Amino acid sequence: MAPNFLSFLVLFFTIFVFSTAVESVSRQRVYLESQCRSAMYPDLCVRTLLPYVNKNSVPSPQRLAQISLASCLSKARVTRAYVDMVAKKLNETGNSQDSQALEDCVQQIDNGVDQITRSFKELQHMGTDGDENFAWHESNVQSWVSAALTDVTTCIDGITGGVIGRREKAIINARFLNMKQLASNSLMMFTRYTTRYRASRGIKNP
Repeated sequence: MAPNFLSFLVLFFTIFVFSTAVESVSRQRVYLESQCRSAMYPDLCVRTLLPYVNKNSVPSPQRLAQISLASCLSKARVTRAYVDMVAKKLNETGNSQDSQALEDCVQQIDNGVDQITRSFKELQHMGTDGDENFAWHESNVQSWVSAALTDVTTCIDGITGGVIGRREKAIINARFLNMKQLASNSLMMFTRYTTRYRASRGIKNP
């Protein structure tokens, strides 16, 4: 009798822990779905943010914008490394025209990485050095992330003429698309943060 009762307790505890964990994840997902509703790519927005949401606390809008930008920056760096690898491989095979096209693309990604990095650092300062500087920081972030989106688009346009193999092109295009989607979502999360901050502080729109 005792072993059966012990087995029942173990099973009950396991089910309870699992149910609690599922409920916690569900609450986190529901919260993020409400935050990502206005994003152009809401499902990607939720998937990007969910691993960083603590079950014991609700991230601030600024924190969510920071996570979104950091994820975009990470993807941009990985993409840059892959394109650079493909460009060097083409250069070694003597295909200078193709490798030059990709090297130009790497330079554009470098610009995008720099702009997203600056945007992330700027976002960290927002709200810490006075409301009078808020609009200035806001304009910088919006301009830099938008410029990064332009750089990525220019890079994609520069390699669509058959300069590389089908497989490499498919991988690069997929990574660029993901970068653009992350950047677009980052702009939305940033706008959501600035709108709420302005409302809470009584700051007028520029």
